[in-house]
Amino acid sequence: MSGEYRLTGHLAAAFTIFIWGITFVSTKILLDVFSPIEILVFRFVIGYLALTLVYPRRMGLRSWAEERLMMAAGLCGVTLYFLLENIALTYTYASNVGVIISIAPFFTAILAHFFLDGEKLSLNFFIGFLAAIIGIFLISFNGIGIMVLQLNPIGDLLALLAAGVWAVYSVLTRKISGLGYHSIQTTRRIFFYGLLFMLPALPFFDVNWSLKPLTQPVYFFNLLFLGLLASALCFVTWSLAVKRLGATKTTVYIYLVPVITVATSVLILKERLTGLAVLGIGLTLLGLIISEKQSAPGKNRMTEKTEKIS
Repeated sequence: MSGEYRLTGHLAAAFTIFIWGITFVSTKILLDVFSPIEILVFRFVIGYLALTLVYPRRMGLRSWAEERLMMAAGLCGVTLYFLLENIALTYTYASNVGVIISIAPFFTAILAHFFLDGEKLSLNFFIGFLAAIIGIFLISFNGIGIMVLQLNPIGDLLALLAAGVWAVYSVLTRKISGLGYHSIQTTRRIFFYGLLFMLPALPFFDVNWSLKPLTQPVYFFNLLFLGLLASALCFVTWSLAVKRLGATKTTVYIYLVPVITVATSVLILKERLTGLAVLGIGLTLLGLIISEKQSAPGKNRMTEKTEKIS
């Protein structure tokens, strides 16, 4: 029972990261006709509506403290994370952002150690983190003949903040998973607050909300992919993984995002795969395996007993 419980958590995390690794390709295609903020709003509106149709049961929270957790998760996991990441990309190189965002598991481990029961740091985690970061660094320069990491204080700081914000979201998700609500209900509520907190930022971006590009199948289906799979489904499966594995063990799967992105780019966009990137992929996978060998977090028995499979 215990092994199966954790196995489904690992499968949920791996599936989520596989889909999220592909999103960079879909986003790149959509950026030809939409601004980053338009893509962000469209995908989460689609996600919210999809979750409402799948599980329309109204969610009534028991206390204002629980409502604050949902609000904080929406602010961190939807609004701040994606805005910081997108803005960072306008100031610095995508390779810089890719490397810096991958520090999120480190921040998550530190926060989880202090704010969550049963999530203790181990030497394996730090060894795996170092190996994975080196691998991700090499992957980020796939296809570039000379490795030059040009720092940009503003863009790189924003990317670092995005990594920190995602770590906070992961810890909040673990706390929310122990409240006993259905995962679809909590994800839908998080989306609602994420969209709500996004409204004040809209005047600062160039948007026109034209839906005309969606008459072309390539843009229509890529946006559906982001809304239905990458947002609605994957935020639910990520929540399930965090619930079963803990924030730290789930977040290390983020190491796989650049691996999947490179593989997808090679297969779909016909980008070149270099020997340096192959070495980086190997180191990243090794880092993930080492990190996952740390002691399993203490199981939340009450959570397991009251579990509601999404």
